[in-house]
Amino acid sequence: MPKTKPRSTPLPLSDLPDCALVRERQLLPVLPFAPVTLWRKVKAGAFPSPHRLENGRITAWRWGDVRQWLEAQTRQEAA
Repeated sequence: MPKTKPRSTPLPLSDLPDCALVRERQLLPVLPFAPVTLWRKVKAGAFPSPHRLENGRITAWRWGDVRQWLEAQTRQEAA
């Protein structure tokens, strides 16, 4: 029977440094919209652009960029 690596429990996003890279599946629980809207906003320049890794096969966002975007949305709602 092949051994598999145990999955570690992910850190809460609030504990991540700004330079951390997060994948779409990690972002979606904290975003107020669906995946299709995420990509629509990225294309329109209304959400931070992701970084492409591994010759473009992996897409990830810098947590600091997303955190700043979320904070800006909160400020707009409060105003």
